[in-house]
Amino acid sequence: MTMRGAPDTLATDASPFVDPFGRAISYLRVSVTDRCDLRCVYCMSEDMHFLPKRDLLTLEELDRVCTVFVERGVRKLRITGGEPLVRRDIMTLFRSLSRHLDSGALEELTLTTNGTQLARHAAELAACGVRRINVSLDTLDPAKFRSITRWGDLKRVMEGLDAAQAAGLKVKINAVALAGVNEDEIEGLMLWAHGRGMDLTLIEVMPLGEVEPSRVDQFLSLATVRGRLSERYTLDDLADRTGGPARYVRVAETGGKLGLITPLTHNFCESCNRVRLTCTGTLYMCLGQEDAADLRAPLRASEGNERLVAAIADAITRKPRGHDFVIERSRKAAVGRHMSVTGG
Repeated sequence: MTMRGAPDTLATDASPFVDPFGRAISYLRVSVTDRCDLRCVYCMSEDMHFLPKRDLLTLEELDRVCTVFVERGVRKLRITGGEPLVRRDIMTLFRSLSRHLDSGALEELTLTTNGTQLARHAAELAACGVRRINVSLDTLDPAKFRSITRWGDLKRVMEGLDAAQAAGLKVKINAVALAGVNEDEIEGLMLWAHGRGMDLTLIEVMPLGEVEPSRVDQFLSLATVRGRLSERYTLDDLADRTGGPARYVRVAETGGKLGLITPLTHNFCESCNRVRLTCTGTLYMCLGQEDAADLRAPLRASEGNERLVAAIADAITRKPRGHDFVIERSRKAAVGRHMSVTGG
């Protein structure tokens, strides 16, 4: 299925977008909504004010921007939110983008989700060519899950995971390491995930948006976590990369993979090949910087893509070498926007 107005043929100029440091942009993360059915304490404030629907790109416009990026060398698309599966008719976008998988222009179409809507959509995601997904899950304790998410139901996520695996989707669990909250569960979470054939990636809390409790209180160094796990498990470094910032180890005792995303204790920017598009058409060249480019205006200025391509190319020339994340009690969040705006 192709959306109206979404060109099927790729442009003859297929030269990739390359940043000032020689990194070709091959990975685009697309936030399709800032809305979510949870309110995780490290991601959103409890009283969030969401964008009016008129400010969002339509699904057809999102498809058009993604197609331009695919034309210019993007090989991996990740759909994010907020929670992407709460956007109305979102499967229309997946069905349309799947044509780039069929043509071979796109290597991978993936999804990051909180899992609450997976039971309803897992089979169709697989039918659209999605082969693996990331599910954000920080605890296996129902009461703690409700506390972290402010109102979530762990049972719904577990039903979603069952549906995803039944549909043949490879699942990776993403867990944010939170001091005093889930640090005593990390080993159990790893054993549970590996026991179900799922990888686990741990993420240091990032200084994005003002939330309560403070980032300083939430922060747990993954160097500390790795040290604790190394006392009981054999962690062998792997050269594996999935296009993202995680560094992986193999846990000899379980046979599973453990990923570590460490924006604070180990800057992962040297090989960054990705940019992030928000649901309003704002392109962020770096998760940890405020510089951004408006793609909505050139997108809507004409039916052709020349202005859109030029705006993207100009933005990529401003992609920085890396972020400047620091967590200190005396400092505000490094970036004012919440994590839900750019999808992590």
